[in-house]
Amino acid sequence: MKIPQPLYRGTLLRRYKRFLADVQLADGTAITVHCPNSGSMMGCAQPGSTVLLSHSANPARKYPFTWELVEVGTTLVGINTGRPNSLVREAVCEGRVPELAGYNTVRPEVRYGKNSRIDLLLSGPAGLCYVEVKNVTLVDGETALFPDAVTERGQKHLLELMQAVREGARGVIFFVVQRGDARCVAPADRIDPEYGRLLRKAVEHGVESFAYQARVEPEEIRLTRRLPILLDR
Repeated sequence: MKIPQPLYRGTLLRRYKRFLADVQLADGTAITVHCPNSGSMMGCAQPGSTVLLSHSANPARKYPFTWELVEVGTTLVGINTGRPNSLVREAVCEGRVPELAGYNTVRPEVRYGKNSRIDLLLSGPAGLCYVEVKNVTLVDGETALFPDAVTERGQKHLLELMQAVREGARGVIFFVVQRGDARCVAPADRIDPEYGRLLRKAVEHGVESFAYQARVEPEEIRLTRRLPILLDR
């Protein structure tokens, strides 16, 4: 998936109100930008970090710049939670996710459950497959952790995937790790123990769990390889 170009480099001053951040551009100008991430962004929102921003020409936007990437040490991390759905959809359509092969149609944002939308609904001769995509940016050592904040919405998604499986469809929770320094994925039990409990229960009841790592570059983000998910840690 190509990232809108050019990207503008700056220094993070602060992130606040979940969806806003103040950034100082290379020329010294301080601007407010849209932060497309509702999580805590633990480890990815340190003031002084180098960030990369995209720019929209839409005159109706109050904040034309969007925070896309952040440098954490020597690792480039994709923080835009609007990207993973497109990443997975692109990879599935290109046949790069063998676990989700064999479907003729991939539809985004389809209504299901109780006032919810599934990120991707796959359909074909084998039936329906409901795919919920989660963006992962938090890392402890070499283990990527999800979530980075308590997520009642994420808990609800797991319950709805279990219901889809009970009704005869496939249900998939798909973790996208938008950084290259992780070697595995695990639930962040210390942050949201209920999510970890429900994830394990969902897997026991037939929900499939996959994690893929993305290669994050200023020009492009692309899913590259599957990572193991550790549920017994």
